[in-house]
Amino acid sequence: MFQAHLPVWAHEWVTPLVLTLQIALIMGIAWFIKRMLGKLIQRLAMQYSLPADMVVPMRTLGGWLIIAVAALMVLQRLGVSAPVLWTALSGFAAMAAVAFFAAWSVLSNLFCSFLIFTATPFRIGDTLEILDAADKPGVKGRVLVIHLLYTTLEDLNGEATEGALLQIPNSAFFQKTIRRWQPDENDRKHYHWQRRI
Repeated sequence: MFQAHLPVWAHEWVTPLVLTLQIALIMGIAWFIKRMLGKLIQRLAMQYSLPADMVVPMRTLGGWLIIAVAALMVLQRLGVSAPVLWTALSGFAAMAAVAFFAAWSVLSNLFCSFLIFTATPFRIGDTLEILDAADKPGVKGRVLVIHLLYTTLEDLNGEATEGALLQIPNSAFFQKTIRRWQPDENDRKHYHWQRRI
């Protein structure tokens, strides 16, 4: 409608200009949503005292998801057909499924670290014993650091190895029986969430 009020030379510029404005609007909204998601995750992290090892991947994955959706919307506005997008997306999904099974143990440890941070079956400073069977002694150590893939324990098994660092995959804490001793009040002050090795 409004093209009738424009000079003839401007008619050919209307369609690219509208398309550019639509793409800019999609990108602007995606940027705004990504920023709001980052603030929401940061607020949740402060409220629930989540460690940075857990917050950073959540923000990164959320940001990439928003960027991917915005990119698909831009491609659709540029004229890429839905069947082509669907074929490409299903191909990427199949590759991701293969990669998922190839990296199962790593992903299992990542998920278990999420469970450790949220369910808190143990905390930094606790003494743990990982048992293969309830009647045999297992690996015993004090929790020093909880990482995304493994937890570092200070070895307390015997004098020959005492003080050595044990790196236990996080999935082991959900596959084996755990004995847990909480630290007394003096030790609790010494071992805090910020302690790093």
